[in-house]
Amino acid sequence: MRRRKLLLPAAAVAVVLTAAAAVELFGFMYQPGEPDKKPPAPVQVQAWVTTADQSSLLAPGEPFFFTEGSAGGADSGQGDSEPGQSSAELPVISVNPEEEYQTMDGFGASVTGSSAFLINKRMSAAQRDDLLKDLFTQQGIRLTFVRHSIGASDFSVDAEGNPASYTYDDLESGEDYGLERFSVAKDGDVTGLLQRIISVNNYVKVMGTPWTAPPWMKYGEQIFGGWYLNYAEPRVYSAYAQYLARYIKAYEALGIPVYAVTVQNEPEFTTPDYPSMSMGAEEQARFIGDYLGPEFSRNGITTKIVAFDHNWDIAESYVDSVLGNSQANDYTDGTAYHCYAGSPEAMSRVHEAYPDKAIYVTECSGGAWSEDFGGNLGWLMSKLIIGGPRNWAKTVLLWNLALDSEGGPQNGGCRNCRGVVTVDGGEEKGYSRNVEYYALGHASRFVDPGAVRIGSSQNDGIENVAFRNPDHSLVLIALNTWDENRTFKVQWENRMYTFTLPARAAATFKWDTEQD
Repeated sequence: MRRRKLLLPAAAVAVVLTAAAAVELFGFMYQPGEPDKKPPAPVQVQAWVTTADQSSLLAPGEPFFFTEGSAGGADSGQGDSEPGQSSAELPVISVNPEEEYQTMDGFGASVTGSSAFLINKRMSAAQRDDLLKDLFTQQGIRLTFVRHSIGASDFSVDAEGNPASYTYDDLESGEDYGLERFSVAKDGDVTGLLQRIISVNNYVKVMGTPWTAPPWMKYGEQIFGGWYLNYAEPRVYSAYAQYLARYIKAYEALGIPVYAVTVQNEPEFTTPDYPSMSMGAEEQARFIGDYLGPEFSRNGITTKIVAFDHNWDIAESYVDSVLGNSQANDYTDGTAYHCYAGSPEAMSRVHEAYPDKAIYVTECSGGAWSEDFGGNLGWLMSKLIIGGPRNWAKTVLLWNLALDSEGGPQNGGCRNCRGVVTVDGGEEKGYSRNVEYYALGHASRFVDPGAVRIGSSQNDGIENVAFRNPDHSLVLIALNTWDENRTFKVQWENRMYTFTLPARAAATFKWDTEQD
């Protein structure tokens, strides 16, 4: 049998069988005179690689094939190991479709007011169409989940791109318990872009998150910082539950179904720099159980209610206070997490305590504080794309979908954040892809909505996660955490292949389990 090496565009090397060699192999195994014994069909694998030096960016290699045999035994003879690696002792990733975990909703980012402004107002119609196809269709990375702020956030602007802080029921003075002034009109750029996104990919799910309630509902009546008038005026809770229900109906009327809402963005943090509001765990439990859940139920609203929505490091005690409340628990679908402090393992601890509740990663941003492509790729893959699902997350969302070259326009808050893409406006294409684009793409383009995470073994610095799509195709995402090339084996059923991944590179492998 002839051995050949597959050269990926990124200097990634996989040792494979060509289609002709596979036919020769299985043809040899088939013994004439035994008509009831058919050779197993060769299973083709496709691989896409991104390298730390950017010589390969989500680049496909030539397809290759599994061979029969166990990777755990003697050397299968499939290729050369790297110096210092014994061929007989190569690390093995065992993929087990029978070992099932959570069902995935998708991967994506936030359609902030700043992102919507840039895409709608700083790009030509042709540039915008190309960008949306690149982000939300199979022509690019096919994102399937987006988040937006209910009212303003630290990345909200007006029609001219100036900082704008607002809610859907702002008053110069007084109160509006009847919500007579309610309007989502100031979200025009956001709703317009969401409509365009859904038109190019109707599988996209939308999550809404408030940064603040209307000021007249808050102690001190300020849009920046503060909290509910929970002691002085209990009617606020009912009004705020009605406010969120009205938002869902208003968006649905615009053709934007809201799949889920988180109750409060970063409830343990307030700032005078941009719209924000604190909400303690006991307060959130009471609001969900006594007001928001019943309001949704009375109105036939099936939008999921998601608690917490803050950093990993402060998750467990807060989540326990909310989900430990029986009334809040009944209405709460799950909990949401940000990446800015702590580690993703906190989500597994929450899952162990509340295994029937969903887990969402809803925000993480890169920025000018870290500009090394390889280092950022490794962190994003390890902590979010791989570490998120391995710790039970059913979504992985980054922060701004698009920002300009100066990390704006901003409305306070982060002055040097980076978007999934940078909209420059001056170039012919109108935008450039950032490391976040490629990290998301290693999952979003290949892991379909409704995919189930399945078993895959971690081994010797090759971090990984595996999925079974609804069409039964399998996807394995891997990261080489070493500063040198590493060769490893992948075992699935009684088949295996050997692959060499460059230093600090990421790869996605996909194969069909129901081949003709």
